[in-house]
Formats: sequence, C-alpha cells, structure tokens
Amino acid sequence: MKSICVYCGSNAGSKPVYTERAIALGDRLASEGLRLVYGGGNVGLMGTVANAVLAAGGQVTGVIPKQLADWEVAHRGLTELEIVDSMHQRKSRMFDLSDGFVALPGGFGTMEEIFEMLTWRQLGIGNKPCAFLDVDGFYAPLIGMIDRMVAERFLHPDQRTDLWYGEDIDQMLEWMRSYRPAQASKWIDEKRSAALR
Repeated sequence: MKSICVYCGSNAGSKPVYTERAIALGDRLASEGLRLVYGGGNVGLMGTVANAVLAAGGQVTGVIPKQLADWEVAHRGLTELEIVDSMHQRKSRMFDLSDGFVALPGGFGTMEEIFEMLTWRQLGIGNKPCAFLDVDGFYAPLIGMIDRMVAERFLHPDQRTDLWYGEDIDQMLEWMRSYRPAQASKWIDEKRSAALR
C-alpha cells in the first residue's frame, strides 16, 4: 500500500475534534510513508488533512476539476496538483492513484465518493479497501442504515463486512493492509446469482 485517498468535507464542521482527527490522520499517513490522494482543495477538512501531511514531510496529490480550480479553492502548495475537466474524471483519476479509500466526516460529496467506491467493490470493478474513520459518532447513524440494508436484504452481509468502520487510525491502517475483498454476489437471491453464472 503506497497511497490512500481521503474523502472529507470542504467545510470544517461544527466541532474542533473534526479538525483534530484530520490532522492526526495526515500526520499518520506521512509517518507511514503513505501518499495522500484527495480532492485538491485548500478549504475545510480537505485543506486540513493535506496541510498536515505536508507539514509532516509527506507527499500529497490533489485532483480537482477546472471549475473548482477557477473558483480559487485549489491548494497550490501540494506535491502534485492535477486539474481535470469534470467530477467524473476526478473520481476515476483518484481511483487510479489510490490503494485504498477513507471517509472522514463530510457532506454530499464525501458520501457520494465513498459510496461509489463501495459500489465498484460490490460489482468487482475494483478490489481496494474502503473505510469510514469515525469522529465523535458522526458515522454511527450511517452505519446503522447500512446494517438496515443488510437486515432488509438489500445488501449481502459479506459486503457489509467488506468495509471498515471505527475511530482507531492504527486499526484502520492494519485492516487496510491485510484487506481481502469479499467474494459475495451482488444478488442475495441464490436463484438470481446462479442464473447469471
């Protein structure tokens, strides 16, 4: 594992602990020699985690759409900054550059990005680990919803265990390094699965 993609808010959130955890993650990535790949912004938790990696002597690659760069939210002090034409290109490029994906607290963009990576895993498009690094219970309701998806048979239990959720950065990185993708079918109905084989 050489690089970790971090999805997180372009706002800092309401609690100082969000910023503190972003700094702690950035410090840890740098100390582990893991390159940060992220959305290229200089604002919110995005800017915080990037600055933490850089301050600790680490490497950071940002990928940002031209529209956002034109709005002057691009971080100009990164190791590398790639400017792409669209959000779709951004996500694809970040996938190519990364060996795993972590979601810190954030809004719509953070949710959309980490869930797209989980969907790609589910469909066998990629085999890279996805983790929710919780802060002060932020992701607890979301994980409860994912558990509800399993209980209501919209999600295979093995695909639920195919993601990591917790607050401990050490445990998260250990899990990511030893990750083995679940081989569960997307379809829970065995007849449907058999018909597609």
